[in-house]
Amino acid sequence: MSSSKNGGIYILSSPSGAGKTTLVKKISKDPKFSISISHTTRSPRVNEKNGKDYYFTSQNKFLKLIKKKEFLEYAEVFNNYYGSSKEQVIKKLNSGINVVFDIDWQGTRKIKKKKLKYKLITIFILPPSKEELIKRLKKREKNNTKTVKKRMKQFNTDLSKWKEYDYVVINDNLNKCYKLIMRLIKSKNKIPINKKFIKQHIFSLAN
Repeated sequence: MSSSKNGGIYILSSPSGAGKTTLVKKISKDPKFSISISHTTRSPRVNEKNGKDYYFTSQNKFLKLIKKKEFLEYAEVFNNYYGSSKEQVIKKLNSGINVVFDIDWQGTRKIKKKKLKYKLITIFILPPSKEELIKRLKKREKNNTKTVKKRMKQFNTDLSKWKEYDYVVINDNLNKCYKLIMRLIKSKNKIPINKKFIKQHIFSLAN
């Protein structure tokens, strides 16, 4: 049973490039929320800093942390490992801090299976269109066509996991999407979503 003194777990997932990282950073500006900084074996992108965006580490060290059961969840995504530190997350939650996760559906499944005593809300972020998603990916990846194609190859698999989440929102406008997410997070009761509209949007993205 979750204590009112504990923080809550808020997970944002999405296909690559839908904007979840930007949204997580925006949410974390609220002093009541803190990002779970993941460990990763991938190389830093431009402007990413160790200890702020990720804890960049070697694959060998990451595998050792897995053996020691240091992660609350971990997953392999695009040939790189990502994992959330169990100790850091639990410490924040027990201190009454809400923890926001920027993780994929694999990590989300692992956290849900643990049935932790803390409040848990999962949110899936969708792009407004496939064309806009490709545009965002090209900008992020500095027009690296090979990387963009690899991300898009995974797109439909990621998209198919939307039903596993409490809420599904479309990131067609960053501020509008952020305000909606904060309303969903802070609501005492679950807010119903328009599943028919979401299904239609999913269909348009998948085809």
